[in-house]
Amino acid sequence: MKETPSWLFVYGTLLDKQNEFGAYLNAKCSFYAEGRFKGRLYDIGEYPGAVSDADGSCYVYGKIFAVNDPDNVLKQLDYYEGFGADQAKPNLFIRERMSIETDNEPVICWVYLYNLSVEGLWLIKSGKYLS
Repeated sequence: MKETPSWLFVYGTLLDKQNEFGAYLNAKCSFYAEGRFKGRLYDIGEYPGAVSDADGSCYVYGKIFAVNDPDNVLKQLDYYEGFGADQAKPNLFIRERMSIETDNEPVICWVYLYNLSVEGLWLIKSGKYLS
């Protein structure tokens, strides 16, 4: 199993290269593999939010990136995702490390998970935001 803090799994607006931060991600990181984790993906309006559900039957699909400069890149992405001590409380997203399934082997990645209530939000049943 690959394990390093320099892997990042993204599933939402960061996959869009037209998005300012999606373009930043693609400039500062290298695509590694397609991936997924057990959880649910919700439509929050202008972006999706994923919650982990290890016992569930649904998956959230996305891409794993190798982060070339984790300290600086994650600081920028934390700002974008509303995560950190300098952000409104409770944080909109939290950044956690979790195992992401790939076609080859699991990879431990940073993932931004939605941190607010999902009650009343629309479930994206496919688990894919940009499809």
